[in-house]
Parts: sequence; structure tokens; C-alpha cells
Amino acid sequence: MGPNDERAPHKVALAANGDAERRAVGDPRGASAGSSVAFSVLLAASALAIIGTLHFVAYVVPTEATMGIVQKIFYFHAPAGYAMYLGATVCFIGSAGYLARGTQRWDSLAKAGAEVAVAMGVIVLVTGPLWAAKAWGVYWTWDPRLTTSLLSVLIYIAYVVLRAFTGDSDAERKFAAALGILGAANLPIIHYSVKMWGGNHPTVIMGKGGGLGHPDMKIALGFGFLSFTLLTLALVWARYRVDLASARLAELEQEALEAGIGED
Repeated sequence: MGPNDERAPHKVALAANGDAERRAVGDPRGASAGSSVAFSVLLAASALAIIGTLHFVAYVVPTEATMGIVQKIFYFHAPAGYAMYLGATVCFIGSAGYLARGTQRWDSLAKAGAEVAVAMGVIVLVTGPLWAAKAWGVYWTWDPRLTTSLLSVLIYIAYVVLRAFTGDSDAERKFAAALGILGAANLPIIHYSVKMWGGNHPTVIMGKGGGLGHPDMKIALGFGFLSFTLLTLALVWARYRVDLASARLAELEQEALEAGIGED
């Protein structure tokens, strides 16, 4: 027997439990090469779509007669709002899945969705006032859609802060999941706030808000939605994989400590 054989039972136990834990947590080593290739293709497609949208908006789309060049913010503002909805929906699905199943994969999906919702929500809250300053003469009014959008962003910021600075027990995860579901409940209110309570926001896409009279403007908006959709999917996928890998690493470190590996 070798000098380290007294640790053999621990190593056998770790090996026996390895497959089950990799299925529960999502061992990044089990990811197929095809998944990595698909992610690379998605990342490249999102980059090309964003570059193409920037070029089309800057050099092809005509300048709107009333607001001038500042109106071109719209081709990024509206898609960013849509992307925030996507991230929030992913967070809702992951949160509901975690409450139902309690597995790491659902929790990682919820965290990824919340982080993307925050990122896209910040873009909305930055581009909106820049556009409003020209359209309304002020950077901010307590318009129903602005107010409800701000509320949603604050909810997802609270989710991200909660997960970053509290424990990682099942109780904290369930509380965060409930917060993720609460955030999703506000999305329909944002969408229909203009119809229900009025406000300054125009219904440009589906109504008579104006601003999309030229065909190239509608094409630019379509490019904007496409690029932000691809970017959102890439960001969610990336953050999901990173969180799974981090969770797996934490479990391996805990296993090593319990097995006495690495102790002096």
C-alpha cells in the first residue's frame, strides 16, 4: 500500500458521488463541444447584428423631421426595453423552476435572467431621458410607463444585490425566487400602462405615435430587436454557464475539505 492510501476511501466516495452531483449542478466538463461551438456562433451573430444595426441607423435611416438625429435613440431604446422583458421572463422561469424543483440549474438560470434584466433596464433608463429631453423638454417625468419601468429595474437590482451579499442557503434562494416572480408580475403593467393611465409615452409601433413613417425606419427597428434578442440570449447563456461552473467549484472545494484533502 502507498503512503497516501489512508485517503483512498474519501477518494472512492468522491468518485461514487461525482456523476450524481454533476447532473445536479451541471459540471462544465460535461458540456459538449457542440454547445461551445453554438455559443460562439451565437456570440458572433449578436456582434455582427449590433454592428450592422449601428451602421444602418447611422448611415441609411433618414433623420426624423421633428426631433432630428436624437430620434435615432429610439432604435435602441425600444429593443432594450424588450430585452429587459426577455431577461425578466428568464428570471421568472428560473425562479418558478427553482421553487418547484430546487436544483442548481434553475437557480443559475434565474440569476442570469435577473442580471441581464438589470443591464438592459439601465440602458432603457439612460436612453429614455436622453430622448425625452428633446421630445418632452425634460429628462424625467413621473409618466406611468417610466415609473413602472423604474420599479421593475429596482426589483431586479434588489434581486442581484440579495444574491451577491447574502448567504447561499435554500432559504435565501427561495426568497430571491419569490422576488423574481414578483418582478415578472410588473411587466404587464409596464406594457399596458400607457393604455390604462395615459401619460407622455407615444404608441409608436402599434399606434399613431408617429416616427416610423419611412420604410427604412421600420427596418432599423427590426434590426434593433434582432440584435438585442441575440445579445440577450448570449448574455443569459454566458452568465448561466459561469454560475454553474462557480457552483460546481464551490461544491468541489467543500468536498475536498470534508475529505481532508489539502489539509496540512
